[in-house]
Amino acid sequence: MNVDEKTIAAELRRLAGAARPVNEQAMVARAVAAARRRRLNWSLAAGALAAAAVAGTLVVVPIIRNTADVTVNPLANGPADLPTNTSAQLQAVRDCMPSGGPVDGMNPRERHPLDADVKDFRELVVYRDDVGSTALVGSKAGFVLCTPQKYKEAFPSTPVFTPWGSTPPGDLGAGVSGPLTVDAYTTETDSNAMSDDDESGGRYRVVAGRVTREVARVEIDWADGRHTDAAMANGFFIGRVPARLKADGKHLDTPPVTLTAYDETGRVISRKARVVFAPLGAVRE
Repeated sequence: MNVDEKTIAAELRRLAGAARPVNEQAMVARAVAAARRRRLNWSLAAGALAAAAVAGTLVVVPIIRNTADVTVNPLANGPADLPTNTSAQLQAVRDCMPSGGPVDGMNPRERHPLDADVKDFRELVVYRDDVGSTALVGSKAGFVLCTPQKYKEAFPSTPVFTPWGSTPPGDLGAGVSGPLTVDAYTTETDSNAMSDDDESGGRYRVVAGRVTREVARVEIDWADGRHTDAAMANGFFIGRVPARLKADGKHLDTPPVTLTAYDETGRVISRKARVVFAPLGAVRE
């Protein structure tokens, strides 16, 4: 750290007024040290104020309650635009929304919102495993989850719309909370996991959201001993694992999950702890 000469001179003059003789070299050393201490104190104070300012502007995604945010980097923008899709990807988007757009969560036969058209949506990122896949499909206003089915009649696609940031009308940058933003923690049914003579099971826990360009990897701690890396593409991520039942054998176990974002060196740059389960379509007016 450089120390300016004026500061050293001022410190020397102050020390020169001391009653007893002082060794000249010792005096210089003391002056430099004192000046450095003052500079360090000001640096620490400025750093604390900057950290407080950043903390004061963090935005917690409305549909995700009781999360603990740890962010090393300053806030950054999320994805700036939708990716370009191939013809196969666009067909997969249309297959996900056969009614021409997202549907109402309470009535899958009704479109909601009415102005959300399938042509405005793109496949953002897909998580694939040995059984099947789940995709995050979005427009500039919001997103749906798409899971291709084996039993399409019994388990029709139900692409429920959620605006980005859970605040209508939605925007790609809405609700971005640093390098890692969690937009969904919910469940999806994948009938590919069911046997032909037994249509039970097939439920998956799914987590999805947005990341900034500094993020190289997102790890999901499912709070049941399982850890997986999310699939990432185009500034978005998604991950899934088969859901398990609670001890009662009837209800799905959906404990809070923790997500950790790493940069390309392996350094933790953001963590979202205890992200709780929430249905898609939840909004904050």
